[in-house]
Amino acid sequence: MLETSAEKPVPVRVVSEAIAEYINRLGQIWVEGEIAQLNDRAGSGMVYLRLRDPSVDMYLEVTCPRSVFKAVAPLSENARVVINSKVNFYTPTGKLSLNAKEIRQIGIGELLARLEALKKVLAGEGLFAIERKKPLPFLPRKIGLICGRASAAEKDVKENAKRRWPAVVFETREVAVQGADAVIQVSAALRELDNDPEVDVIIITRGGGSFEDLLPFSDEGLVRLAASCKKPIISAIGHEQDTPLLDLVADLRASTPTDAAKRVVPDIREESEKLRQLRNRADRKINDRVVLEMTKVVSLIQRSYASINSRVIRSSEELIHMIARVRTLSPQATLERGYSVVQKLDGSIVRSPKSLAKGEEIRLRLAEGVALATTIGEESTNPAKGE
Repeated sequence: MLETSAEKPVPVRVVSEAIAEYINRLGQIWVEGEIAQLNDRAGSGMVYLRLRDPSVDMYLEVTCPRSVFKAVAPLSENARVVINSKVNFYTPTGKLSLNAKEIRQIGIGELLARLEALKKVLAGEGLFAIERKKPLPFLPRKIGLICGRASAAEKDVKENAKRRWPAVVFETREVAVQGADAVIQVSAALRELDNDPEVDVIIITRGGGSFEDLLPFSDEGLVRLAASCKKPIISAIGHEQDTPLLDLVADLRASTPTDAAKRVVPDIREESEKLRQLRNRADRKINDRVVLEMTKVVSLIQRSYASINSRVIRSSEELIHMIARVRTLSPQATLERGYSVVQKLDGSIVRSPKSLAKGEEIRLRLAEGVALATTIGEESTNPAKGE
């Protein structure tokens, strides 16, 4: 262990040699990664590789003897490999690299087996469960779109979405969708769109490709990131037969980019037809209600008329009977039977002949008028007794 202080610093050479000594203790190690860059210089005894971790932006330089490289050739960029190497620290420049002793290419069979194992792990954690999937918004304010640069997938999504809903708005991130930088760029775009408050749903899309081309969309880091997003995600990777792990963790798997466009926005013609049908149903409902209420009103009017008419008839009959009774009891009726009312000139009624003086003028009220008379005296007999 180096003992240093501000008063007793050590030279750069000493620090570099200490680092080299420490690294040399590691011995030989096996490293897995993806070939991001391959420099095979003609006539050189060495082949230089850049090995990257597909999940993060991290590289290691690899120096490989040509004989070791030829033993596994052909190798190309983006190939997945396992390298048995010795870590080397070059003290003059402070550069760290790997000296390859053996290279093994990871075949498709092994990759499939690894993906299947990862799939079981993620499924066991519940990342593919139906109950955790978020519903898509009916009409998103803005759609986040992650796609390749000037890709056919981008064109398919945008054209088909605008055909269905012309006012649709996209927030697009064009990134690498295959190769060494795909996972890093797709992950960065996904984080950015998920944190955008105006984006309501995110589509991750690319066209078809080989199994190796689609491997970035089965990367564990990207899959876990998609599972943690707040916004619903639509995965539209490759063709219907392609099933990267992102499809399983996404809230909706679209079979193609065109299918994603159909799922993310409604069809304005269909919605207009639904509105027309709803208006017609509402009109019919209101019309039926108005007719029903008018029928009730008419019925009430008829019932009211019948009730009033019946009441008028009964009142008319009562009035006729009352008039008849009044007429029966009226003095006029008595006068019409031949009787008369005797009155003095002052209008008082004469009830006894004793109240009249001989020669006094009186008025006789008859049924059809009034006659004047003069009394000549009181009659001695009582006609009422038949005398």
